[in-house]
Amino acid sequence: MSFYTEPAFFVACVPIVLIAILLGVRERPMGRFGLVASCAMLVLLFCRSLPTLAFFIAYMGMSVLLFVWVRAMFARGDPHAIARYRVALALQIAPLAIYKVGVLFAPDFPGFLGISYITFKAAQVLIEVRDGLIEDMTVGEYVSFLAFFPPFTSGPIMRSRPFVEDLRTPLSRDAYLDRLYRGLGWFVLGAVYKFVGSALAQWGLWMVPNVVGVPALAWIGQVFCYGMDLFFDFAGYSNMAMGLGLTLGVEVPRNFRAPFLAKDIKEFWDRWHISLSTWLRDFVFMRFSQFALSRKLFKSRLTTACMGFMLNMVLMGAWHGITPDYLVYGVYHGIMLALCHYLQKKWSFYKKHRRDRWFAVASWTVNMVVVFFGFALFGGYVVSPLLGLGT
Repeated sequence: MSFYTEPAFFVACVPIVLIAILLGVRERPMGRFGLVASCAMLVLLFCRSLPTLAFFIAYMGMSVLLFVWVRAMFARGDPHAIARYRVALALQIAPLAIYKVGVLFAPDFPGFLGISYITFKAAQVLIEVRDGLIEDMTVGEYVSFLAFFPPFTSGPIMRSRPFVEDLRTPLSRDAYLDRLYRGLGWFVLGAVYKFVGSALAQWGLWMVPNVVGVPALAWIGQVFCYGMDLFFDFAGYSNMAMGLGLTLGVEVPRNFRAPFLAKDIKEFWDRWHISLSTWLRDFVFMRFSQFALSRKLFKSRLTTACMGFMLNMVLMGAWHGITPDYLVYGVYHGIMLALCHYLQKKWSFYKKHRRDRWFAVASWTVNMVVVFFGFALFGGYVVSPLLGLGT
């Protein structure tokens, strides 16, 4: 059973939502029910392949052991805690890295759908235990966080502390009904995005090459349709996940916020795949910047920030897959973010006219060209043909 695509998924969600509604209106806690429902849905997701199910269970077991180990080390003040934490973090990330490399050589390399998202969630918990931000999370809460099924396969990437707070905070009937109504609205909107918006964009993707006779214009039309399909498909998954999470009493973070209104590439990443961009900001960019500034690796804060953008986006590209298309996509966005940041800090023309309406329109136009060329890179419309790999 595939999440958010097969009718069986939606049928399976009906009794889960109905039970959640019954618990919610009776003001009963639903943390345990959410864990049971998530385990059942994940078994249905992976049951078609026993090796995949076994790999997932092994990954969960390893993650729990690493969490308990790191938590215990810092709780007792182990003098070697930092070094051992680094080993634990490397072990936590290793399955994802091995999987990303392995699928380059064997498409059926052992792994499971959602490994990219769950790895970032698990790594985040270890990092925040090390920082002293997580002290009293139980093993049950940790498993519930990793296994929570609405965002499991396609995000958004949730944060553990708000999730645990939702599990621990009883909701009044009115508070739950507010989440339920918002959840149903987001779920319906996501379904419209996925099954109407994405379908229309895919139809355009098929139609454009058959109608437009000029190759360059056909390419532009295809890239536009691909970008819109990517948005409606991904935002559709994210909105449905947010909706399902709310029906279970959990606030799943919003992942898209009108990204095509962005006037520059920095604003675009504040609106597109928000949970990933903020995760990279908090756990990569900020930590890299602090490290680089403390050791004076670069001459200025501006250079440090630009290098941080590059590191962020190269990691983002590799997170999607270690292929030429994804890696170049990451490098491209790193360069665009660094250039945007540099111009905003140093370009006097920008500082003089940034509030002018004509400049906002021109900036938006340029940004859309930058964004959709990025989609062309991501979708294999540039690098793969140049390398003779096809699209």
